Amino acid sequence: MSAQAPITASPASTGAIRHDWQQSELLALFELPFTELLHRAASVHRQHFDPAEVQVSTLLSVKTGGCPEDCAYCPQAQRYHTGVDAQKLMSTEAVLEKARQAKAAGASRFCMGAAWRSPKDRDIPKVAAMIREVKALGLETCATLGMLSAPQADALKSAGLDYYNHNLDTAPDFYGQIIHTREYQDRLDTLEHVRDAGMKTCCGGIVGLGESRAQRAGLLLALANLPAHPDSVPINRLVQVEGTPLHGTAELDPFEFVRTIAIARITMPHSMVRLSAGRESMSDELQALCFAAGANSIFYGEKLLTTGNPDVERDQALFARLGLRPMPVEPAMPAPGGTVHADIVEHNHACGRAA
Repeated sequence: MSAQAPITASPASTGAIRHDWQQSELLALFELPFTELLHRAASVHRQHFDPAEVQVSTLLSVKTGGCPEDCAYCPQAQRYHTGVDAQKLMSTEAVLEKARQAKAAGASRFCMGAAWRSPKDRDIPKVAAMIREVKALGLETCATLGMLSAPQADALKSAGLDYYNHNLDTAPDFYGQIIHTREYQDRLDTLEHVRDAGMKTCCGGIVGLGESRAQRAGLLLALANLPAHPDSVPINRLVQVEGTPLHGTAELDPFEFVRTIAIARITMPHSMVRLSAGRESMSDELQALCFAAGANSIFYGEKLLTTGNPDVERDQALFARLGLRPMPVEPAMPAPGGTVHADIVEHNHACGRAA
């Protein structure tokens, strides 16, 4: 074993739930030889999950564009010229039709995202109606709507929402270089409201924003040391969109991305670790490495097509080649699991919502 990585926990014991990780421990994991890190992550994964099962989610943007925030990665911000036009909230019936298509294509979870800084109280009953109808189809439900007040979180829980997505985006010490229109604490407050309401959380971030390895470790540290680990941890790889400030950022090394997946698995052993934004541009080989490193959830069929959808067909073919199968929906749990967002998977990675 490499002497350069003095990790306190052995591969067999790293599956313990901890909320006291240190930055130095995560950096030491990053420094491990690649094969050793994957071995440790795979060992943890097998303690808690069937490594042949992958949870499948479909995402829909129910309200696109026009966001007043300035997230540097996001083409839905109205201040950037990216060709994304503001649209009104979809009708419940239109959302329900997309949910039926998603279920027919094999999705077990349906995630609804809206490009809001935070929903207005008058919007909550409309979203609640969508949640009730989608749940009636037998799908797990998730929403990402921006910041929530405590009463709004309670109302969504009462409608039957299983999961709420609100990402930390990046490390606390890099956050101010990416977003100026809300504070890190605002994100933590929304997560607290969601947990207090009894919903499960979907919370991750984006890598490849121009952050350092230490800042990638800082994001994972912030997630792993939350009062409760997120039930789903989406790891987004920056999709650069022309017109946003981060267009032209140097692309993250693929092996560094896999390392990030592996460390998310080790530090949050019970969480679903999700390949989110950026997956469409990943090779089958890179995705296979991510599954070997402990990723066990994907967004599937982002364009919400069924027959002839090349994205769905590619995923099905990859699953067949790797001997993977979709994870079944857990029946009748008070708050079964999920994640967020939609066509915007490639356009709006985190905004405290997406992916």
